[in-house]
Amino acid sequence: MYNPNEVRQVSKNPATVVYALYALSFFVGITAFIGVLIAHIKKGDAEGSWVQSHYSWQVRSFWWTFLWSAIGLVLTLVWIGYLVILGALGWFIYRIVKGWLRLLEERPID
Repeated sequence: MYNPNEVRQVSKNPATVVYALYALSFFVGITAFIGVLIAHIKKGDAEGSWVQSHYSWQVRSFWWTFLWSAIGLVLTLVWIGYLVILGALGWFIYRIVKGWLRLLEERPID
């Protein structure tokens, strides 16, 4: 899976930038798209390291939030969509916080 001795060989800086872009997306929405693009690109560079788990986490976080937000948008016609969107955004915040904390501890995401 990952080698703890590789911690210094793979930079965690791009993953930090992705988490920051995701957090910033609550104010400037386009930054989440930039963040997921970076995560997709850097995921291959981190192959076999503990940082790779963060890129996978970031990619899944974005796309699941995007999917549930789109479903919620359609469902706003019957009002339940607002709850779906709120749930998706809450889940996204949780994933950003959990991932960023693990990254700061230099630990992989389980």
